Parts: sequence; structure tokens; C-alpha cells
Amino acid sequence: MIKKTKTKTFDTATATIIKKVTVGAYGDPAGYEATMYQTPEGDYFLYTFGGEASPYAKETITSYTKAKAAEWLNNN
Repeated sequence: MIKKTKTKTFDTATATIIKKVTVGAYGDPAGYEATMYQTPEGDYFLYTFGGEASPYAKETITSYTKAKAAEWLNNN
């Protein structure tokens, strides 16, 4: 998935996976995946996607600061 902002491009195909969290089993309506990535430029983003009853029913990429990424990594 690719998300572009005015100044940055976040691409799951070219970024490095830092950590992946999976909740539930495949096909579980409440299950989801959250994956923290780092771009080659050093930026962080979180890719989320899940079932229709999950908190991430829509596929999304969210930009994270280094501090916010570290906090997410410590909590997950």
C-alpha cells in the first residue's frame, strides 16, 4: 500500500518492517494486523488493517514520529 503526503511517500513494499502485531485468526471479524515500518529515509509509519468488527476495519497508513513509534513499540 502507498500513501503520499505533500512531502513524503509511505510504501509498504519499500519500507522495512520493524514489528508486526496480529490479533485474532484469519477471517476473524474482530481480528486485525498492525505493522510498524521504517522508510529508507528513516521515517516511521503504522500500517493497519482488520476485519469489519475490528478497530481497523479500513486499511490505513499513519505517519509516526520517532518518539511515537518508540512508544508504540514499547506498548506492543
